Amino acid sequence: MPVPFDRPASPIGRRRNPESVVAPAVLPARTDVAVIGGGLIGLSIAWRLARAGRTVTVLERETIGAGASLAATGMLAPAAEHEPGSDPLLPLALDSLRLWPGFRDALEAESGRTIDYRADGTLVLAVGRDEVERLRFRYDLQRRSGLDATWLPGSEVRRLEPGLRPSVTAGIHCPLDHQVDPRLVMEALNEACRRAGVILVERTAVTTLDWSGGRVTGIRAADRVVAAETVILASGAWSGEGGLLPDALALPVRPLKGQSLALRTTARTGTLARMVWTEQVHMAPKSDGQLIVGATVEDCGFRPGVTAGGLYALLEGARRVLPGIEEMEVEAVWSGYRPTSDDDAPILDTIAPGLVAATGHHRNGYLLAPVTAEAIAALVLHGALPEVARPFTRLRFGQPDALRASA
Repeated sequence: MPVPFDRPASPIGRRRNPESVVAPAVLPARTDVAVIGGGLIGLSIAWRLARAGRTVTVLERETIGAGASLAATGMLAPAAEHEPGSDPLLPLALDSLRLWPGFRDALEAESGRTIDYRADGTLVLAVGRDEVERLRFRYDLQRRSGLDATWLPGSEVRRLEPGLRPSVTAGIHCPLDHQVDPRLVMEALNEACRRAGVILVERTAVTTLDWSGGRVTGIRAADRVVAAETVILASGAWSGEGGLLPDALALPVRPLKGQSLALRTTARTGTLARMVWTEQVHMAPKSDGQLIVGATVEDCGFRPGVTAGGLYALLEGARRVLPGIEEMEVEAVWSGYRPTSDDDAPILDTIAPGLVAATGHHRNGYLLAPVTAEAIAALVLHGALPEVARPFTRLRFGQPDALRASA
């Protein structure tokens, strides 16, 4: 008789999900602030407003972090991310990076959890002459923009990361680019929100907004009405979906799908000491021994799942510079949707009386979380955005202002 054995679970479709779970909660009849979307941005804002004394309820259509937040790599990399056309975003990105240590300290203290904040910097690599020329262009742009970046020959790159192939020709070291572990950040935000009194409600989609006298006065979900002084739309890639907002207030946000995977490193395989970028992939080592490889960019709408082509692109892109991945076990493979606006920058704005938007962060959600939370808190509590956030209203798209749109 054959001996039974346990079949290992497939990593396909799995994520590095948080260990903590959200306790079931009942929708209140009234709340000061209703946040639509339980991702990184929604929870960061909810936590900030709860700390300021507001009652806050977060409604998430799936589970906490199920959109982009748990699919992300956790990069805080304004230098490596900087590219032609992104100069308007740079002040906001740098201000948020400045806020991150304080955000981290408060989050870890109030949640009792660590978030694996790593200040190791980023290496951006080139292989071959053509890539070196493109990398030199990126480096010149970084220097013109006042970013801290150092050009390195291939030998110096391999001294910093001995596991890289000899074919790595040159690199840029961005020492002020940092990273966090999204799984741990979402665990900490979940706990910090809970301790601050935030009500977190999962698997509850907001179906309509309640309007009265030309302003939003609450939301409808699960056949119930929740009255709210302020409603914050932080539903990520779903913020541009029709049905919730009237056509005059529609936001130019769409999903950009990304596929990623987690590899298990060992003493035999080696790993990286810091984030490494190439033209094809980025790789981020985490303190739990995993190496995250991401991410594809697919403008295909809400098409779920992982594909052979996506996985091949990730593995081949990583193997091209890091041969050790051939011996690493694949522990998880997943996909998610970046919330991308028409100019790849966030939308932070009162889009109608009583209705605030915080969405469109593209691939910079983790970097921009602290400054977004501060900006939206200032808008809700004091009626105005901080100066650094004022360029990021919906007016830049030529859309009508909030008061005229809602009239």
